[in-house]
Amino acid sequence: MMALLFDTSLIVWLQQFSPTLDLPFILITALGNESFFLLFLPLVYWCIHRRIGAGLAILFLTSASVNAIAKALFGMPRPFWVDPSVMQLAAAGGNGFPSGHTQGAVVVWSYLAVRFQKTWLSWLAAALILFIPLSRLYLGVHFPVDLAGGYLIGGMLLIADLLLERPVAEKMETLSPLRSIPVMFAATVVGAFFVKDQDPYVISTVAALMGTSLGVVLERRWIGFQINPVLAKRLACYLTGIGGLSIIYFGLKVGGAGIEPTWLFRYVRYGLVGLWIAAGAPLLFHRFIKLHKPML
Repeated sequence: MMALLFDTSLIVWLQQFSPTLDLPFILITALGNESFFLLFLPLVYWCIHRRIGAGLAILFLTSASVNAIAKALFGMPRPFWVDPSVMQLAAAGGNGFPSGHTQGAVVVWSYLAVRFQKTWLSWLAAALILFIPLSRLYLGVHFPVDLAGGYLIGGMLLIADLLLERPVAEKMETLSPLRSIPVMFAATVVGAFFVKDQDPYVISTVAALMGTSLGVVLERRWIGFQINPVLAKRLACYLTGIGGLSIIYFGLKVGGAGIEPTWLFRYVRYGLVGLWIAAGAPLLFHRFIKLHKPML
C-alpha cells in the first residue's frame, strides 16, 4: 500500500520530456503560487466584482488554511525525498499531501466559472484545473496521491461554500466588528497553535484568513466600497492598492527579519496583508480616489 502511495513511475515517465517542457510547466505552476494570488485576488475584489471577489478570497484562504493544516498533520514526503531518480524542477517547501496547487486550482477556478457563468471562463477553468496539477507531477514535487487529495478536499470545500456562502455572508454583514474580532481570531488561530512547531505555512494562511474576514466585515459596515466603471480609475485603484500591499508584504518581511517570536510576527504580517486587501485599500480608494457611478 505504501509503495502505491509513493510510486514515482508516472513522474519519471513525464520527466523524460525535460528540459523541453520545463518552461511551459514552470509558467503553468506559477498560476498556483502565493505571488500569483497576491496579485489576482485583489484584482477581482477591487476591479471586477466586489462581492464575488470577497467570496473568492475567503474561500481560497479557507482552502489554503485547511491544506496547510493537513500537510502538517499528515507529514507526507515529496517525490524527490524518496526517489533520487526524480528531478526537482521547481521549488517546493513543506510536506507533500495534499497538493495545495491542485486544491487552489479547484476552488478558485471552479468558483469563478460558477459565479460568472461565462463559457470561455468555464473552458479556461477546466484547462487550469487539469494542467496546474499535471505541472506539479512533471516538476517532481508531488505524487499522484497528493493530487487526488487536493482534488477531493478542494471539491468538498467548493460544494460547501456554494451551499453556505450566502447565509454566511449575510451573517457577516450584520456582525459588529468589535464583537467579531475575538470570534474570528479564535476560529482562525486554533489551527496554527495546535500544529507542531507552529508551522509557518499554517501561521500564514490562518492569519491571512482572519485579516481578510475581519476586513470584509469592516468594509461592509463602515466603508461601502464600490468599483468604479471608469477603466482608468480602476487601474489607478489597483496600482495604488498593490503598492500598499507590497510595502506591507515586503517591508514587514525585511523589517521584521530576526524578530522573536518569529511565528507571532508572521501572524501579524499576513493578518495585515489580508486586512489591507479587504478593507485598507478600499478605504483608500473611497476616500482619496474620486469614485462615481459605482459597479458591484
